[in-house]
Amino acid sequence: MDYIAERITIDDKLCNGKPTIRGKRITVQTILEFLSAGESKKEILRQYPSLIREDIDACLKFTP
Repeated sequence: MDYIAERITIDDKLCNGKPTIRGKRITVQTILEFLSAGESKKEILRQYPSLIREDIDACLKFTP
């Protein structure tokens, strides 16, 4: 869980308190929706160049 805690942050002042990736304005929900729609990790990384593969993996492991 430490790994997830280092990647996923919750800040009331950012994205209405939704879990985000490393304090960026990219929510865990957004990444999970892309994956559930069939997007590949490679495509998500192309669309969000500030992310790395470990960020997506943390989203998959995250449970509030």
